[in-house]
Amino acid sequence: MTSQSDSNIARGITLVCIGVFAISINDMLIKTLSGGYPLHQIVFTRTAIGIILSFVMLHLEGGLSLLRTNRPGLHILRGLTLVAANMTFFASLAVLPLGLTTALFFVGPLFITLFSFLFLGEKVGPLRLGAIVFGFMGVVVMQEPWGEGSVYGPPWLFALPVIAASLYAAMAVMTRALGVKSTAAALTIYNQLMFLVVSTLFFLVVGQGQADPGPDAPSLHFLLRAWTWPTDQDWPLFILTGVCNGIIAYCITAAYRMAPSASIAPFEYIGLPLAIFLGWLFFAEWPTPAIWAGCAMILGAGLFVFLRERQKGKVIVPKRTGSHTR
Repeated sequence: MTSQSDSNIARGITLVCIGVFAISINDMLIKTLSGGYPLHQIVFTRTAIGIILSFVMLHLEGGLSLLRTNRPGLHILRGLTLVAANMTFFASLAVLPLGLTTALFFVGPLFITLFSFLFLGEKVGPLRLGAIVFGFMGVVVMQEPWGEGSVYGPPWLFALPVIAASLYAAMAVMTRALGVKSTAAALTIYNQLMFLVVSTLFFLVVGQGQADPGPDAPSLHFLLRAWTWPTDQDWPLFILTGVCNGIIAYCITAAYRMAPSASIAPFEYIGLPLAIFLGWLFFAEWPTPAIWAGCAMILGAGLFVFLRERQKGKVIVPKRTGSHTR
């Protein structure tokens, strides 16, 4: 007979896989739109569409009363962390290949396992900690420090997706801390409201392009250029990003709410081959040998962490106190 814990893990894995597929499509769409629209406009539009789907899910889960919380500060912090993670990652998409950016971001599950050990009390042994170090070494390999450096740019560009990954991991750990008392739809709506607030503030401050440094600084240009009304050809892409946003926000939040993060996080790595394929298909991008080697190190580290957990034959459960479960 399947235990409730095993059932929750299976559902969490399924939700993560659906969410990661939507993430891959979303990233491809944002990279496509990055040549003509500012990041905060894309974020505002996709969130405005996605939040409609989230309110539908909230209604199915029990209604507006589920938005009540006695920890608004933690919800705001969690939302701002996710906004910062997304903004940093999307800014890197404007200057780095899709597969490379995703590969660097996929140190996120390693951060999640590390943060779960440090902050939630989940047991992570020395072998898994060693695998985490090995995975981070893959980031260094991608920069090709033995030569003149990567053909894709200076090391600080590589730092953008890694910073995004660390912020995303912090958000995921906070999801576990909040998840016992908050539904997936409620957590999703809190996040999306923060996206709307931040993107609206960007529009009010720099929406006319007054701080745009120009195309010579592509990441900042993507972030700070003036708003432009979408063309008829681009509206379907904006709408699809909104649909993906709703799917991503609900599925990932629900997965980390119902299952231990160290058990489901490695399944996010299916996004790595998806990103490489989409980068090749839509942008004619193909990884260098160093990128392939770094990908293998990061992927191998993540899979080892997961297989080690399966080998131990038990579910990692955080130490819960009153402060962690509310």
